[in-house]
Amino acid sequence: MIEAAKIWNEPNNKSHWDLQLDPEWEKFAELAILTGTAIRAVHPTLPRVLGGISPIDPSFITNMKARGVLEHVDIVAVHGFPLDWNLWQIDEWPAKLAEIQALVALPVWVTEVGVSSFGAEQVQAWGMQRTAELLSGRAPRIHWYSLYDLPSAWEATTRHREAEGSSYYRHFHMGLLREDGTPKRALESYEQHAANIGLCQWFHFEDHRLGQAVNWMRRLGVRHLRTGLSWADSFRPRALDWFDRQMDALAEFDVTVTFCFTPEHLGVEPHHTSPPREPERFAEFCASMIERYAARPAAGAEPQPLTSAMA
Repeated sequence: MIEAAKIWNEPNNKSHWDLQLDPEWEKFAELAILTGTAIRAVHPTLPRVLGGISPIDPSFITNMKARGVLEHVDIVAVHGFPLDWNLWQIDEWPAKLAEIQALVALPVWVTEVGVSSFGAEQVQAWGMQRTAELLSGRAPRIHWYSLYDLPSAWEATTRHREAEGSSYYRHFHMGLLREDGTPKRALESYEQHAANIGLCQWFHFEDHRLGQAVNWMRRLGVRHLRTGLSWADSFRPRALDWFDRQMDALAEFDVTVTFCFTPEHLGVEPHHTSPPREPERFAEFCASMIERYAARPAAGAEPQPLTSAMA
């Protein structure tokens, strides 16, 4: 069920890791090493993914390499949104990917790539098709973000919310499906690539869209899914009941599960982007989730190669 375990989400993005509290990523590196070690201790072969970087910044990877982090992960991941948030053009995707591939002796996955329909659905549909053309065969795993639009009554997981202007509101229009579940134009483009390009879909705590999402993914022929289990949510009442329900519903897919979000009471500061005061506790949470949801291989089994039909 679990194909890989991802350590944090966008650690070089200030919306997901507080750079004022950890400007050189020293605390993050410690957390990543502890977590990679803990995951390996409970599962001898499960691939460990360094949280997808956004922006795609070679200097961050160089920093992680110097701090020894790459010795405790098996995959490096990147995220890119050139038609919405990045300061580069969509045709630069191969070059951006190659920059990171040149720095590491590890597979590089694209675990979030997407285009919003904020301006026009035609732009999203074209962007989906062009992304597939540019990345096919260049990365062993690609995840399109996302299946559903973010409901307008919810908040996007960013630090500054509405103060970000139109950048904030683009978060609500990244789906192939509208908030009400009706398809956008890009869905038809995605369906042509669903067997080879997975999805990234974040499910909120007790998310009402879970069953509908599974039905859509079956219908589309999706094989690979990236989602998350929130450390902060693990302190909610009935948290394990929700985690069990979510992971059971997703059991038929190859899931890359992302672990992130600091509980407020455990952070250096009370915010989900804060480094935890005790990073060992995050590592313990990740290891416990792997023990619960990732079957250990039979004795003597060889790790499976991390390839796809695109590679």
